[in-house]
Amino acid sequence: MNDNSKVLVALLAGLAAGAALGLLFAPDKGSETRDKLSQSLKDLGDSIKDRAADEINNLSNLKDKVVNSVKTKLRQAEDEFADDIEHA
Repeated sequence: MNDNSKVLVALLAGLAAGAALGLLFAPDKGSETRDKLSQSLKDLGDSIKDRAADEINNLSNLKDKVVNSVKTKLRQAEDEFADDIEHA
């Protein structure tokens, strides 16, 4: 499991524990508590979506770098091969 997965699991476990404790010790009415919990879950979902979008963007950038690097190495190898053929 990579670091991002561990952070996500820890975040979700903390959220579940916090929500359970919040419900047990809530001074508010049930409807208010449910509204607060609903908003917290919505905020968490938005945060996860933003983080996922950032990670997808990072992976896309990494892919582009790798592809460009491979293309550059391939061109260099083709040029060296062409030079070797000329001088053979």
